[in-house]
Amino acid sequence: MVQNHAIRLLVEDPSVLASLQFSLSIEGFDVVDHGLAALIIDEQYRGDGAQALEDLRAQGNCAPVVFLATHPNRRLRNRLAISRAILVEKPLMGDEIGRALGDFHNPIKAA
Repeated sequence: MVQNHAIRLLVEDPSVLASLQFSLSIEGFDVVDHGLAALIIDEQYRGDGAQALEDLRAQGNCAPVVFLATHPNRRLRNRLAISRAILVEKPLMGDEIGRALGDFHNPIKAA
């Protein structure tokens, strides 16, 4: 379990937001409203989560991003790869988000 790492949720759906806040807090993450933090962006954020991510990157934001999407197509996958985001497909199963966030905080070192 990753402890004391700040996560900012860019999610507009109240039920998804509440669910993520609960599950992340159980896994030891700190959900914050602002500041330096890894981001979780839902595909529906502001109508186009991928565009919101691209806008953040264009503004110089290089925070780690987990992007949530249902049935992502090849175009979306390519956009996320260019934007250096980890894709997690919905519906969420188990601790997929926690594992993805753990990858940011505990990178595998090359031999």
